[in-house]
Amino acid sequence: MRKPMMAGNWKMNKTIPESVALAKAIHENAVKFTGVDCVICPTAVGLAAVQATLQDSPIAVGAQNIHWADSGAYTGEISAPMLKGLVTHVIIGHSERRQYFGETDETVNKKIHAALAHGLIPIVCVGESLEQNRAGQTQAVVSLQVQDALNGLTGEQVQSLIVAYEPIWAIGTGLSATAEQAGQICGGVVRTVIADLCGAQVAQNTRILYGGSTNEKNIKEIMQQPDIDGALIGGAALKAESYNAMVQITSELYS
Repeated sequence: MRKPMMAGNWKMNKTIPESVALAKAIHENAVKFTGVDCVICPTAVGLAAVQATLQDSPIAVGAQNIHWADSGAYTGEISAPMLKGLVTHVIIGHSERRQYFGETDETVNKKIHAALAHGLIPIVCVGESLEQNRAGQTQAVVSLQVQDALNGLTGEQVQSLIVAYEPIWAIGTGLSATAEQAGQICGGVVRTVIADLCGAQVAQNTRILYGGSTNEKNIKEIMQQPDIDGALIGGAALKAESYNAMVQITSELYS
């Protein structure tokens, strides 16, 4: 059975002291539920302090982005070698990176290769816009994103990473795909593409998260979908109470 994961993306929120306080509050409760993998992704400036705070904790720390090069003239960027020892996971291809910072399917793929080369676990984001959704293009868009993201990877590499389906129209809007819709895309599109590329066994071993206004009120229904293995959480991850509640609810479903 694929172990469920609750991954919190803090985005551009929390000062360093606030990040430490939130990490401590999450640690106090989330560690009680060993059946769920917990990952929190602070801002780049908060990574060192949060990592030090959680040094002896099972809660993993992730970055929100990396560059594909190990070093070079890329002002403001952070490379995978620089993150080694600070994080275990890294979010790649989030829709906000695609929308505001020119991320493409090609750069997503390059970043995935860089992360894996340095022992980091990518959390790879895919998802369609509202216009694409309304035009009935969800399957085609998400399928292509998954194919391009995994280009050049072995089956072993694919099953070591995590794919997060996040419909762009449901991120930070309060809107959310129904649990059934989310499950259908995670299984019928994402997992199916992985099976076509790498075989059924790799597809069954690969964890697929859902993101898009997930919270403690809808997580139970979402996690009851057989092809959804966890959540990439935005706003609800900024409060220890809501994040910990989501971890607890998920743990109880899988116990």
